[in-house]
Amino acid sequence: MTTTRTEKDSMGTLEVPADALYGAQTQRAVDNFPMSGQKMPEAFIRALITVKKAAAQANVKLEVLDGAMGEAISIACDKLLNDKDLMRHFPVDVFQTGSGTSTNMNANEVIARTASVDANLTIHPNDHVNYGQSSNDIIPTTIHVSAAIAVKQQLLPALGHLYSCIGKKAEAVKQHCKTGRTHLMDAMPIRMDQSLSGWQAQIGQQIQNITHIQPAIQTLAQGGTAVGTGINAHPDFPYAFNQALTGLTDIPFQPADNFFALIASQDTAVSLSGMLKSSAVTLMKIANDLRWMNSGPLAGLGEIALPALQPGSSIMPGKVNPVVPEAVTMASAQVMGNDTAITVGGQSGNFELNVMLPMIAHNLLSSITLISNSAKLLADKAISGFEVLDDNLAAALHKNPILVTALNPIIGYNNAADIAKRAYKEKRPVIDVAEEMTDLSRDELSKLLDPIKLTENT
Repeated sequence: MTTTRTEKDSMGTLEVPADALYGAQTQRAVDNFPMSGQKMPEAFIRALITVKKAAAQANVKLEVLDGAMGEAISIACDKLLNDKDLMRHFPVDVFQTGSGTSTNMNANEVIARTASVDANLTIHPNDHVNYGQSSNDIIPTTIHVSAAIAVKQQLLPALGHLYSCIGKKAEAVKQHCKTGRTHLMDAMPIRMDQSLSGWQAQIGQQIQNITHIQPAIQTLAQGGTAVGTGINAHPDFPYAFNQALTGLTDIPFQPADNFFALIASQDTAVSLSGMLKSSAVTLMKIANDLRWMNSGPLAGLGEIALPALQPGSSIMPGKVNPVVPEAVTMASAQVMGNDTAITVGGQSGNFELNVMLPMIAHNLLSSITLISNSAKLLADKAISGFEVLDDNLAAALHKNPILVTALNPIIGYNNAADIAKRAYKEKRPVIDVAEEMTDLSRDELSKLLDPIKLTENT
C-alpha cells in the first residue's frame, strides 16, 4: 500500500502520497478530474515555474516579500527546473477547472514545500509563492510565456531550417524541367526549382506572420490579479515582474496596457493558433506534392524518389512508402483540429475571465511542437534527400500536348487545339504532329516548343 501523509487546506484535511511534493489542493484536483490522463505540457509547467521565480524576485525587489523567503523560492524553482523527473510532481489533468487554478496551486504547493524543506523556513503556497498573483493572471501569463519561448526556441528555427533546405534543394535541381499540373492534369512546363520556390515562399510567409505576432505574445497579463484591477499586487509589480522575467528568459516581455482584455480573452492565443493552422496547411500542401511526385515507382508519376527509410508493407516485399510526408499530413490535420478547439476556447471569455485556459495552453503548445517537428523532418528526411528521376520527367514532358500552347500566338488557339488533340490521340510528341499540320520548320518548332524556354517569360 502507498503510504500517505495528512495535508490541510481551507477546506479541511486530505491524505496525499507521503513522498509527494504537492499538497491538499493538488490532491483534490487529482481526485476531482480523472478526465483524460493527459497532464499539462512540460513546456507549460517549466514556464510556470520560471514565472513564479520572476514573481518572487520582483516581490523581493519591491520589499513586499522577505528576502530570505524570496531567495528560497528562487532556489527551489531552479532545483525543480533541473529535475529530470519534474513532471511526477505535476499530476493534474488538462481538463480541470477552466482558470487553471489547480495547476497554479500545484506549482505553489510544490515550490513552497521544496523551498521550506531546503531553506528550513515556513513558506506558504498562497501567502508567499503566490503573493501578488491570481490564477486568473498567472495562467494567461504562462500561456503567453510558454508560447513565446517555444516560438523563439523551436518554431521559428524549425521553419527557418525548412526554408533554407528548400532553397538549397531548389538550386541543386534547377536544371530539371517537368510537366506542370493544374487540376492534377498536364499543364505548361515548370522547372523543379520554380516549383520548390513556391514552397519556399509559402514557408517564408508563415515565418513573417509568426514573427509579427511575437510582440503580442510577449505582452503579459501579470499584475491584473483576479479581475484585472490588480488587487493585492504592488502597483509596480507588473514592471518589476516583466523585468525579472526578461532577464531569466532573454525574451523582451512587457506588461499589458489593459489587463482586463488579457484576462477575459485569449485573442492572441487564438491568433497564434490560426497562424499555426496556416503553417499546417502549407506543410500539408508540400507533403502531398512530394507524395504525388514520388508516386509509383512504375504506375505513378515517378518524378522523384524520396529517401527509403523503412519497409512499407508487412506483406509486399520491397515496397517503400513516403512515410515522412504521411506523418506530416497527419500532424497537420491534428494542428487544424487543435485550432478548432482553441477557437471555441477563445469564445469562453465570459465577463472577466476566460475559462478554457488549460485546454488552450495544451493545444497551443502541442501545435507548436507538431509544426516544429514536422518542418525539421520534412527538411531532413524528405526534401534534402530526394532524387530527381530525369528520364521519367523527360518522357512525360515531350509528349505533353499542352506544349502546343506556345504556338497560340502564331497559329491560333483552334489550330493549336487540333494539334494537341491529335498528339494526345496518337500518343506522339507535339513537335512531330505540329510539323505535319503547320508550315513551321522543325528548327522553328524546336525553338518554340523547348520546355526550358517555356518556363521563362521572355
